[in-house]
Amino acid sequence: MTAHPEGWRKSSRSHQRTSCVEIGRIGNGAAVRDTKDRSAGYFTTTGMQWAAFIDAVKNERFE
Repeated sequence: MTAHPEGWRKSSRSHQRTSCVEIGRIGNGAAVRDTKDRSAGYFTTTGMQWAAFIDAVKNERFE
């Protein structure tokens, strides 16, 4: 049986925009989906992968 993500939420920086992503909790990681097409599903990451991604965003490694 596959676990389902819980607690979907958008970033507080998204305000009322509709083109953004939502993050949900799943096990020891995160699930990510597109708010424009929630029915398309989501992808999951481990806790370590998610922490590395957030660290890279905060340190502007994608600029």
